Amino acid sequence: MLIADGLLVNENGTRKADVRVEGELIHEIGDSLVPRENERIINAAGKIIIPGGVDVHTHMDLDLGHIKAADDFYTGTAAAAFGGTTTIVDHMAFGPKGCSISHQAGAYHRLAHGNAVIDYGFHGVMGHVDDGILDELGTLINEGITSHKFYLTYDGKISDGEILRLMERASELGVMLAAHAENDGSIAYLREKYRSQGKTAPIYHARSRPPECEAEAVSRVAWLARMAGGAPLYIVHLSSGLALDCALAARKRGQKNLFIETCPQYLLLDESLYCREDGLKYIMNPPLRAAENRNALWEGVRNGDIDVIGTDHCPFFYAKEKQLGKGDFTNAPGGAPGVEARIPLMLAEVSAGRLTLERLVSLCCASPARLFGMYPKKGVIAAGSDADLVLIDPTVKTKLTHSMLHENCDYTPYEGLPLDGYPVMTISRGEVIVEGKRFTGRKGRGRFLKRGLPDLNDNVTG
Repeated sequence: MLIADGLLVNENGTRKADVRVEGELIHEIGDSLVPRENERIINAAGKIIIPGGVDVHTHMDLDLGHIKAADDFYTGTAAAAFGGTTTIVDHMAFGPKGCSISHQAGAYHRLAHGNAVIDYGFHGVMGHVDDGILDELGTLINEGITSHKFYLTYDGKISDGEILRLMERASELGVMLAAHAENDGSIAYLREKYRSQGKTAPIYHARSRPPECEAEAVSRVAWLARMAGGAPLYIVHLSSGLALDCALAARKRGQKNLFIETCPQYLLLDESLYCREDGLKYIMNPPLRAAENRNALWEGVRNGDIDVIGTDHCPFFYAKEKQLGKGDFTNAPGGAPGVEARIPLMLAEVSAGRLTLERLVSLCCASPARLFGMYPKKGVIAAGSDADLVLIDPTVKTKLTHSMLHENCDYTPYEGLPLDGYPVMTISRGEVIVEGKRFTGRKGRGRFLKRGLPDLNDNVTG
């Protein structure tokens, strides 16, 4: 196909040009390319073209035993495609106690294969650390799993000693470790304190996980990574100004390889939503914060301190699973949908002057691809890269509503937010999979990505 006369946006610049696609790859980029016989011509005049979005923080098919996420790898990736995302890296759930990373990788391959619409990879998950797990970190590189997540809270948390041991191995291998950073002991104490006082409304979810809880954990894992020689460390879903200050303090000390992700919910929403009648919709971990935190996060987005905007897409039905928290917030599952809304929401922020198109591409496409071993196959419009392209109509002005989305959930946390520009065509490896309001792809066409090691460049500034 030949995509003609569009405004091409990469993280390092914007130009008006044509893009020729041959098979699954971008073949050439140029001015006034001559159409070939039997070549499909897509007129992109007046359209913005960005690389397919890369979301490195999703939870498809998440099974917590007693409840399961609303989106599987088919519905979730189809929704992602409608929103301009062509690649995800999904976080595996904890498996049986003591299981290997490979056990969970096998389970997730079975869930995704034959279902995913777009390309996908997996982050490993650490429920414990022993010699076998440390050996797997090396062998799984050959399987294309080059990043792993650990938690400082929840039942699957690991100890500081285990984290340090894990980081030493990661530092040797160059694999990325992603950290859910919240202080488990303080959460447990505050949750029980509020319950014993009868303070069980959704707002106490935020009170039981204050910004200091996140900031302490971010600071702690940063120091541990430094002790391990600058182990590659990626802080997921950073939500507060205090936590950002702690990460930046580590960088100012000269710490290498420390990267920061935030999410649209922390940039656009605040804890006042917990006081609404439907406040259970917004229970997520970390929680939504006081509104002033948004200013600090936006400053980090603009100036390069924050590296990635992911979604933490983890949907549960409001009418079903979220109602488990009715009368006691501690029983509500944490998580919210967002994989489809990320790029449309950020486009609106471009129009509002909060970020540029180039910065949007850096945060939502190029940086996540680079940090998780997919660049330049993904995340850039360049000859030889996968033909993952999103055409955006900048004239679309509307409000985001649940009814316009394709996520398999009964609400969106972003209901009513203004949109300015919207994806109107999504191309994945040279195939048009979304055209207007029509899904033209195929269930199961997505491929597992054998990712390389992260491109770190000894990051000290973000």
